[in-house]
Amino acid sequence: MLRSSDRILATHAGALPRSERLRGLVMARSQGEPHDAAELATVLRQEVSDTVIKQIAIGLDSVNDGELGKPNFTNYIHERLSGVEARPYKPGEDSSFSSLIRREIGRYGAYYRKIFELFPRAQRPNIVCVGELRYAGQHLVKQDIENFRAALGGKSVTDAFLPAVTPGTIEHWLHNEHYPTDEAFLFAIAEALRPEYQAIVDAGFTLQIDDPDLPDGWQIHPDMSVADYRKYADLRVAALNHALAGIPPEKVRLHVCWGSFHGPHQGDIALAHIIDLIFKVSAREFSIEASNPRHEHEWQLFETVKLPDGAVLIPGVVGHCTNFIEHPELVAQRVVRYAKLVGRDNVIAGTDCGLAPRLPDGELVWGKLEALVEGARLASRQLWGRRE
Repeated sequence: MLRSSDRILATHAGALPRSERLRGLVMARSQGEPHDAAELATVLRQEVSDTVIKQIAIGLDSVNDGELGKPNFTNYIHERLSGVEARPYKPGEDSSFSSLIRREIGRYGAYYRKIFELFPRAQRPNIVCVGELRYAGQHLVKQDIENFRAALGGKSVTDAFLPAVTPGTIEHWLHNEHYPTDEAFLFAIAEALRPEYQAIVDAGFTLQIDDPDLPDGWQIHPDMSVADYRKYADLRVAALNHALAGIPPEKVRLHVCWGSFHGPHQGDIALAHIIDLIFKVSAREFSIEASNPRHEHEWQLFETVKLPDGAVLIPGVVGHCTNFIEHPELVAQRVVRYAKLVGRDNVIAGTDCGLAPRLPDGELVWGKLEALVEGARLASRQLWGRRE
């Protein structure tokens, strides 16, 4: 696992910029459209290499492949499961994103209508479970691993991670027409994901589990009370731990976010209501949103909440909610705030979420990561008296 006893390390949550050429090829493959597979393989391998080099040059301690080979980080897994089929949505059926804003669409409907008019969202296909779920993405996760390993060849990094998504998040976007109960469906997804998790760990990489489901399921189920939702979320944590069975917690990083879409987020559930459930996940690194204006104040929670034994916290100290590049001094202040509460050895500087899908230009992503690294260095000087 990632930890340092003499400085603040820096990492990020996953998605990094890619070319429009690569994005088009990846999306074509994901949607079953004609594309040049050889071109995709060549372009993907080169851009993963370039992305790793850039992360190292900026000074990040923990790097990944930028998620460049995935169409996006929530529904990429549908390429990797058997027992599913894609259909167009029927009139009146809920088409994915609207479910994430159910607790605030009534009050802020005019805002969202304007946003959808200005920035139309691509229509996701309706993915339906029609048979027994099995993992069928061995060739794709193998490609992820081989490209990342080749990119890392001969280079020195503190940590290397690959992201994968959780059973509960897949459950949001996969409609069940096969399993008799929601619980059976959920645990079938967990079983199907296990080979991907295991492949990443067996390759020697840290497994980052992306779990927006844990907080944003609260928006999807607006009729639930906090008590009801905690029961709902606890079952999803149990399914995730089932999928992680046999994997050492020291090899697992959990990333949670509140959907990370640009919107009011007034309907988000408070971190205080779910922090104990987050810490039940079989992981030792915990990445949370901590810099956006809806959740930055929640650092105070750690005045009373203790980390699990041996765990580290990765607060997002730069974010995706604004195009402003955070000043390194502000980044350092955020890091030091957490370090004073949970211990300087137990904090890693991170990002609120994957930056690339939520910022309009790739250079903004790299600028934010430069500020992140510089802020971590400033925090290290304050916390250890370092002079570089």
